[in-house]
Order: sequence, then structure tokens, then C-alpha cells
Amino acid sequence: MSLRRFLAGCAAVVACSHTGAMAQSGPEQLPAVVINPEVRSKPPTRNRQRSSTTGPARPAPSTEAAPATPEVVVTPDRTLEPASRTGSSVSVVTHEVLATSNPTSLVDALRTVPGLDITESGGPGATTNVRLRGANTGQTLVMIDGIRVNDPTAASGDFDFAMFAPSAIERIEVLKGPQSALYGSDAMGGVVNIITKKGAGPAQLDVSTEGGSYGTASSSASLTGTSGPWSYAFTGNGQHSNGFSRYGYRIPALEAKYGPLERDGFDRVGGSARVGYDAGEGVRLETGMLASFTRSAYDQASGTFPDTPSSATRLLEQVWGRASFDTFGGILTHSVSAFETHIDRSFDDVTYKTNKLPQNTTSILSNFVGDSTGLEYQGNLKVGPLGSLIVGSRVQHETASTSTTNLLPIPGAPTPQLAGTQDTNSVFALWQLPIAERLNITMGGRVDDVVDVARFETWRATAAYTIAETGTKLHASAGTGAKAPTLYQLYAPTYGNSALSPEESFGYDAGIDQSLFGGRVVVSLTGFGNRFSNLIDFVTDAAHPLGHYVNVSRAETDGLELGVNVDILPGYLKFNAAYTYLQAKDLSTGLTLARRPENLARFSFPITPIKDWLIEPRVLAVSKRYSGSNETQPLDPYVRVDLYTEYKIDETWKVYLRGENIFNEHYQEVYNYGTTGPAAYAGFSAHW
Repeated sequence: MSLRRFLAGCAAVVACSHTGAMAQSGPEQLPAVVINPEVRSKPPTRNRQRSSTTGPARPAPSTEAAPATPEVVVTPDRTLEPASRTGSSVSVVTHEVLATSNPTSLVDALRTVPGLDITESGGPGATTNVRLRGANTGQTLVMIDGIRVNDPTAASGDFDFAMFAPSAIERIEVLKGPQSALYGSDAMGGVVNIITKKGAGPAQLDVSTEGGSYGTASSSASLTGTSGPWSYAFTGNGQHSNGFSRYGYRIPALEAKYGPLERDGFDRVGGSARVGYDAGEGVRLETGMLASFTRSAYDQASGTFPDTPSSATRLLEQVWGRASFDTFGGILTHSVSAFETHIDRSFDDVTYKTNKLPQNTTSILSNFVGDSTGLEYQGNLKVGPLGSLIVGSRVQHETASTSTTNLLPIPGAPTPQLAGTQDTNSVFALWQLPIAERLNITMGGRVDDVVDVARFETWRATAAYTIAETGTKLHASAGTGAKAPTLYQLYAPTYGNSALSPEESFGYDAGIDQSLFGGRVVVSLTGFGNRFSNLIDFVTDAAHPLGHYVNVSRAETDGLELGVNVDILPGYLKFNAAYTYLQAKDLSTGLTLARRPENLARFSFPITPIKDWLIEPRVLAVSKRYSGSNETQPLDPYVRVDLYTEYKIDETWKVYLRGENIFNEHYQEVYNYGTTGPAAYAGFSAHW
């Protein structure tokens, strides 16, 4: 991969370049700030004092609600701005939340976001997918440091969150609603922007390790800081778990029929590096790279004997470089980026015809390799009282190749299945218009030309109105989304359809963020709606008895998102909640869409009984839903209770204990796939 080798050398070249203040443009360029993860975007409070610092004891280091520091976000408008001035619906998962969540998975941390649902197909290391406001998994754009990582080889073009560990992450911004006007294809349901650690201030070394149930062990380390004009951040992590059977675990009927079930473990190792260079005159150069490799076992989950020793490997690699510079005394800021993302997935799918090996056993190795390379330009122009104008262009080249290899009963040579390429050229613009001190409006649009496939235009408008005297923010947004057919949907042998057109959507939301009692109570309530059309579905007909992809489906989702943070006893007790009400319908059938619970809530109660000791019960409640389409494979509602506690020994050392499903709730996220029983994990972290 020549671009990766070229960009890797940028770190050695940047020392010879001019530097300066950081250009505040591009989705990944932002300082390390603390953002409230539960409330969408906190309104200005009437009392500017930080109520979370009152009281004789150290305030609870709530993993759900951070102190009321000024909030800054970058994803909603592709530029650094206060959250109180954006009309988009955005939630932020802070480093504090990530640090107290399961280090082997992003599931716990992302569940603090209203409007977001995430499922694992049988525990950590298994396929993990996100849905925003009821949209399909492939209709959420996922970025790491502003670079998209959706898989070009996946049938729906989604991103498997099992490929990436939380330890390298500084924060996650979740932008909800159609965002194709700024980010192009895939951003129909919203955007998840994962922002990795970045050097700031003196050198800091952080290490952590933990172990516990299911033979689980996890360790991570990071070194961040600055030295003169240089900034740097290096991270490394490793996880191992013996796991449990993904198929049938703690499901009595399946354990009785197929038991004893074999364990399905996983191993992951990864690392990241990010280096920047400043030297005055408004110029900054930066490069970043990351790699993560996961090996996991899974079950074939069908046939005569579904508990099979199948295994998968996943490799994620990304490298990018960026040059940003100011002109006309900072009135016009430019940013030019080059990037490459590589995803390599392999699945050794074992099928038993009988439960006695090796009789009638087949094994087929499927390999999926996808690459995405490109260049992007963004310019930010300040136009005085008329606000600012953001313009940009992007070129992207994607490739996807797949193959299958028979391993059992008769080994064979690899057989190519798919070899496709896709080029996309895009231009976009966004006007940010402040009106007086209270009202902020944005209007934007984008044109994406998917060469030889389709061209589509999208738009978005937002408004935010703040009333500082009452701690109120009113917000609203509306826009359109689009998703180009994936390479698999277009060109897969037998199933592909080169005549497919893009999926389309229209979405809107409106809500209020209200701060009360000097910031001790913060409430965010948002209503939303989405209409999806021209959806691509897999259909079997007389001309295609094995099935193929066609534009036939329509769907709609409507709902409410509620975030509540209450500082009940400052310094001692807090309450945090994230709740989503969702109605998701397939308009072709009138039935509920699969894996969309009508009610989803997460509560936590951070308690600080004495200085430096935190106890935090957490409750997850999920209503009935269907795992299969057409309201098949119903899943029972459940309530799961977890417990996290930590003690800060001194300024360097901290010990903690995390309990999962402590009341032994039996539940399923995916039909017939197991979930954790009561589990305990203990660990420590150190900061120098």
C-alpha cells in the first residue's frame, strides 16, 4: 500500500516545514475537552459556577456526566464550535466514560447515547453493529479521526465495531439525523466520529490492566504530550478472553439439545500513533496511523449441529496525513488531507453434518479485502457579521475483492468471487450564519458523483436559539440523506445488480435543552422522524431463484430521545439517564423493523461516599423486539444491572472493580446467541 508507506514517512518530513497555530477545521482537529456524554448538548447555565465542585468531598467522577466545562464539538459543522451554537443533535462519549467501561468492547460506552442502539452477536469479539434512530447498520457513517472506515466489502457497507478497542480513543462524537449534506454517502442515520488521543501539555504516561471472568485479561498503555512545536500520542493495547459459546450460551433449550457447548474466545492487539508539528504563521502538519488485529471464534449457528469451531480474523489499518494553513491573516483557513484505510476479514466457516468429527464436515475459508484511498480539501472563510462559509471537495477510490477456498473435505485453490472498484467525487458547502447573539443558522448542501453508478444531491439546515438568562437552548434540523449501492450489492456474482440506484431519506428533529438550579439539573428532550425510500433489499423471484438486490423497500422511524443529569447531592450523589422511544416500521409490510426496541433506557447513580471513592450502579432496560424480519424471532424484554466502583489511591494509582449482569438476567441481543452471566473484573490504572 504505497500511500501508507508515503504517509508514514511524513513524520520525518514535517520538521522541515513551516508551522503555526492549529487550524480549527476538519472533523478530527479539536482539543481535549470534557463533554457531557448523556445530554445532547448542554445549554448555557444561569449560574456559571461549576456546581459539581461544591461539597466537602471530591465530586463523583461520574462516568455518565462530566463537569459543566464549556462544551466544544467539531463533527456537526466540520469545524470547532461551542455545542450551544449548533442546531444538530449531537452526543459525546468522553474519555471518562470509556475509561470506566468494558475495555474489550465499545458497547457499554456507546449505550450512554440516546437514540443509539448497539448489538453484539454473542459477547465481546463478535460482530458488533450500531443503529442510529432506527436506521440500518450500513446507514451510519463511521469515522476514525475524521476518516471514514465503513467496510467496502460488507454487503451493507457497515463498520464492525469489534475491530477496534476503546483504549486508543479520547472521545466519540455521535451526530444524529441525515448528514449526507456534509459527509456524503452512508450518513443517512447519522455519523459516529471516533477521535483518538492527541498530545497536549507535558508528557503523560498512562497504563492499565485488568482481569476477570471468562478468562479475560486486558492491558493498555499510552504516551502523549508535546515537545516544543511537536505533539505526539502513541497507544498500544491487547485483550484476551476464553469467552463463552456464542450460540446457545445460557439458553436452556439449546444447551440441553446441543450441550456441552464449546467456548468461543477472542484475542485482539492494536496500536496507534499521531504526530503533529507547529511552527508559526498558521501552518500545521499532522499524520496519524493505527492498526488493530482481532482473532475470534464463532458458531455457524444453523444446520444439524450449529455449535461449530468456526473462526474469524479482522485487520483494520488506517493512515492519514494533513496540512492546514491560514491565509489573509486567518480569514481563510485551508486543510488538505490524504488518507488510506485497509480492512481484511477472513472467516473459516465450519459446518457439521453430524456432531461426530470428522465425518461429513465441511470448511470454507471466505476472504474479504477492502481499501479506500483519497484526498480531501476544506476551506473555512470568515465573512464578518455574515458568519463563515465552509467549502470543500473530496475524491475517493474504493476497491473490494472477495474469494472462497475449500479446506474440508477436499482442499482447493482460492476462487475469486468479487473484484470491484468505485470512484466518488464530491463537493460541499455550508454557511454558518449567526443572527444577533441568540440565533445560529446553518444551511448546506453536497453533490456526490459515484462514477458510472449515480449522482445525488443532499441538503441540510439547522437552527439553534439560546436564552442564557434561563439556561435554555432550542434546536431544530432537517435534511436529506443518501447511500450509494455497495460494491457487493452492485457486482457480487449471482446476487449483484449493476442497475441499483442510491437509497434516499428525509429526516428532521426538534428539541429543547434546559439547565435548571444553577446547572444541577440538565434535561434534553428531542423528537425526531425519518423517511427512507428506494431501500435496497434482497429479493427472490422467478428470474432470480437464488435472490438478488433491488430497490424495493420503504421505511419510517419516529421517536423521542431524553437525557437527564441531576446533581442530587453535590459531591455525593448524581443521577443520569438516557432514554429512547422508537417506532420503526417497514412501510412495505407495516411490520416492525428487526432489532429495534420500542423502549431503551440506561440509568446510573454515581455515588461518592468518601473522597476518592466512587460507586456507580448502572441499569440497562430494553423492551421486546424482533431479531428477524417480518416480526419473527421475538426477543423478551430484559433489565440488566451492572456495578462499577473505583478508589483513587493517590494522584498516580487507581484500583477498580466492575461487575456485569450482577443479578443474573437471562436475555438475548440476537436470536439464539448468548450473553454474559454474572461476571466480575478487577484492575488498576496508573498515570504519570
